[in-house]
Amino acid sequence: MNYVKLNTNEVNIGDLKMGGIHPIRVQSMTTADTLNTEAVVEECIRLIQVGCEMIRITAPSLKDAENLLNIKKELKKRGYAIPLCADIHYTPNAAELAARIVEKVRINPGNYADKKKFEFKEYSDIDYQAELERIREKFLPLVKVCKEYGTAMRIGTNHGSLSDRILSRYGDTPQGMVESAMEFVRICEDEGFRNIVISMKASNPLVMIEAYRLLVSTMIQNGTLYPIHLGVTEAGDGEDGRIKSAIGIGTLLEDGIGDTVRVSLTEPPEKEIPAAKKLVEPYNEFRAKNLDNFNQWLLNDHPKWRNFQVSNINKNTEKIKNIGKDNVPVVIHSVQTGIQDKVKPSHLFSAGYIYNVQSDKWNLTDFAADYVYIGDKTIEFELPGNIGILQDYYEWKQSKKEQHYPVILFSDLKTISDYHPQLNFVIIQSHEINVVDNIGFPIVWIVEVNNEFYECGKLKEQLKEFYSKKNSPIIFKFSLSSNDSEKEILEISKKAGYLFTQKFGNGIMITNEKKVEGFNAQQVNRLMFDVLQGLRERISKTEYIACPSCGRTLFDLQETTQRIKEKTAHLKGLKIGIMGCIVNGPGEMADADFGYVGTGPGKVSLYKGHTVVKRNIPEEKAVDELINLIKEYGMYREEL
Repeated sequence: MNYVKLNTNEVNIGDLKMGGIHPIRVQSMTTADTLNTEAVVEECIRLIQVGCEMIRITAPSLKDAENLLNIKKELKKRGYAIPLCADIHYTPNAAELAARIVEKVRINPGNYADKKKFEFKEYSDIDYQAELERIREKFLPLVKVCKEYGTAMRIGTNHGSLSDRILSRYGDTPQGMVESAMEFVRICEDEGFRNIVISMKASNPLVMIEAYRLLVSTMIQNGTLYPIHLGVTEAGDGEDGRIKSAIGIGTLLEDGIGDTVRVSLTEPPEKEIPAAKKLVEPYNEFRAKNLDNFNQWLLNDHPKWRNFQVSNINKNTEKIKNIGKDNVPVVIHSVQTGIQDKVKPSHLFSAGYIYNVQSDKWNLTDFAADYVYIGDKTIEFELPGNIGILQDYYEWKQSKKEQHYPVILFSDLKTISDYHPQLNFVIIQSHEINVVDNIGFPIVWIVEVNNEFYECGKLKEQLKEFYSKKNSPIIFKFSLSSNDSEKEILEISKKAGYLFTQKFGNGIMITNEKKVEGFNAQQVNRLMFDVLQGLRERISKTEYIACPSCGRTLFDLQETTQRIKEKTAHLKGLKIGIMGCIVNGPGEMADADFGYVGTGPGKVSLYKGHTVVKRNIPEEKAVDELINLIKEYGMYREEL
């Protein structure tokens, strides 16, 4: 099935059109104090210069909302025209004022009319309806202002800030996220207001993906499709932030879902736009080349959307050694490039294995690959006991060494005369997967995923057919192809995200046969583990849930994040939330073991889960106090 984008309503955000046949828009958010007009304007200009199409600015108070007019005037004075969006939490009066000034207002249904105390309460249907009437009364003034001034509205659910009311009835679930938004959507519709965009953001890409898919299914049933804003909130920085974002955003773009994108990074906001543009570029290019066909995206005309289902395929494959069934996905690292004839112990360093000459022992890092591919090379030293070696078939056949397994080309499969009794790997192109016959010996398929547009969408359909007849494990092989390292990280994370979230895949292999710059062998190996961690498939290091900063942030988030990482990066499996303010802190960190949250100028509170345990610590002492807290709970160890 070819790529088909969801045909959402067209909305107007000032002069910017979104949804329908329009390109997928990229946006970001300022981090400066909203009352500092000069700083916000300078930040906006930097964003515009790198291609940002809409800018969000926090407006936590009436004074902040009032100053949006000064920001808008100063931008116009300097010759810049771009739609501005006011970001609102807790303050309906600020939202109503901002809606008279800027082109769009974002409200969070979790805290626009509700308070969050993490308290559970049983609601009867009558009680619940009364709560909805209370919300309607509080929300209606904003709807009327937006309708009068032609202001667009984003109804932006955040997984971490669902109201106690929603949590009490629906739980901490994607269904609760969708219903939280739809309650507000229905009020807008009752008033005839449909200039709406919806988002379902979460720090966990898997929760985010499921929530957006459920949102689309719900809107299809209701018959009205609003444009969709995609984002993974609190994604963090560096490669991890880009991997998480690409898994969540990219997977949904492959689904055909998404009209605007924000890549939320704990970095200067202008760093977000290049990453966002690289994610949406293939889909916008496809749109530009096929604009006539895009007019045929009608909901009732295309079976992809007529029959859209939320549930993933959940294929439980057979187990072959440590691959498949309930095993975590394996990592296959390639070391054959640049080696003459024989592999030396030092060559396994990039695969996470360190040989100590003095003790004659192997030390394993947290990034020790399960298998290492050596091609037609040979190994003549004693291997660590838990590693498997992949060797080209004819080299393997000559020696048949312990811990060595053959790699067979699919084209040679019918002609081979020997095989390993326990494990054999067959390399196959993605388009060949459905011509596979039943084979009489244990095979793990290494499926080469090419770089064509919408390759993974086509591969998904082929794998559905494949698994209707077979249950062999599959390893996905990706190849680095360009010298744009950011683009490569985003692209591979997107493809892996799309396939693994469909419940396909028992392992990953990334190769750098073209010797792409910016990726040595060790970096390629780390990338595989990082992608699996982003997918929550395999944990190999500390995880950070860090917000991207905004005008509400009460400390230097980027510098603080780096200081926390320096002291905790060795704590494998620990999740630490780093939040600039209280808006999403406790809720978004429910998935974290510990949290570091700004609660006032120069003040930080520390959390265990979503429970505050130390309040208002001076910022200069807060990182050390976080380490002490981790120690108190017996979850700290000294770095080796």
